[in-house]
Amino acid sequence: MIAMQRTIGFVVGRLLPAAFLFLAVSIGWLSRSEVPAGKFFATVIPLMSGTLPPTIVGHGKMSGTPVVPDDMMPQPRPDNEILLDLPSGDKLPANGIGMCCRATAYDDVLVYRTVLWYLLLGGRHIDGAHLYLNHKAIGKGINEAVKRGVARREIFFTTKIFPTQFGYESTLQNVEQYLDQTKQDYIDLVLLHFPSVSAFGPMLSSPCSKEGKSARECRIETWKALSELQASGKIRNAGVSNFAVKHLKDLEGIGVPIANNQIQFNPFEPEYVVETFKYCAANGITITAYSPLGGLMDRSKAEASEILLDLSHKYDRRLTSIMLRWAIQRGCAVIPGTGNPSHMLSNLAVYDFELSDEDMSIINNLKNVVKGFNMDVREID
Repeated sequence: MIAMQRTIGFVVGRLLPAAFLFLAVSIGWLSRSEVPAGKFFATVIPLMSGTLPPTIVGHGKMSGTPVVPDDMMPQPRPDNEILLDLPSGDKLPANGIGMCCRATAYDDVLVYRTVLWYLLLGGRHIDGAHLYLNHKAIGKGINEAVKRGVARREIFFTTKIFPTQFGYESTLQNVEQYLDQTKQDYIDLVLLHFPSVSAFGPMLSSPCSKEGKSARECRIETWKALSELQASGKIRNAGVSNFAVKHLKDLEGIGVPIANNQIQFNPFEPEYVVETFKYCAANGITITAYSPLGGLMDRSKAEASEILLDLSHKYDRRLTSIMLRWAIQRGCAVIPGTGNPSHMLSNLAVYDFELSDEDMSIINNLKNVVKGFNMDVREID
């Protein structure tokens, strides 16, 4: 009994105060960042992979993407490349690269190398976001590729404005900041990253929500600003990300047409995600599918699927290639993330083969066999 009392006393007297102090210091450290959620992810994701994050040790200390040779010049774009039509008349390359959610996406040196490798290998679609905190490195990679002969008009650069920055004036100011950070004359596509700041809890807010405006009003204000920016030529297209049908309807008839909805989309998605997909297809809104292999929660299900493994053997392609090709044949753009040049080449090679109608149907029906995980964005205000 005495030993237990001493243990309880130690926990209450020493460990809990230390834990609260650590929590307070961490919150203070994160709050000093322009996008605290971004700094949180940029710290936690590398730590989860056993790597010290650049937010703590600085950039350039992480291993990964190799140096791009000084004499490397642009290779041809992929044969049979598929481009998606946008309302503005622009073309969205169906095969892109995502610049988040892996340790190397948060080190500026490796981000620069990744973007440069990808563009020189023939890729043209770069997906970024304010939340990822790597605009400067992405812009540096784009500009170096242009110096080496890649035409800027061929490159399609997407970024996203996080809900903590929603609001008319805030959006105008933030897009100016993105242009300055990336050293670009224009951005090809800017997305509203999530429908509402409420998706991330009561501690976060936006300039718009601080004025007492509703989530819907904040979306509309932000959309009006993006529409104005598109009219001025500072952005070429505007779209959304993680929007359900009800959120899409909020923007109908306001400003420019919605060019794109970027959503998690894979064969394991629940029916309400399929409904969003169908709504977008019926209303001329292109879909960019992230996590086509299932994401962090469902990737293991794809890798363990006998059906998918059989198809991988049948087509003599990596499982990743099968899933990317499935999404592209469904009419989506895809943005797999990698810092490995050989994987970039493999991903770009998905234009070299085609899944049969029968095999597409088999993959489509996986949602009836395996249930996937997806945040139900219908519940967001």
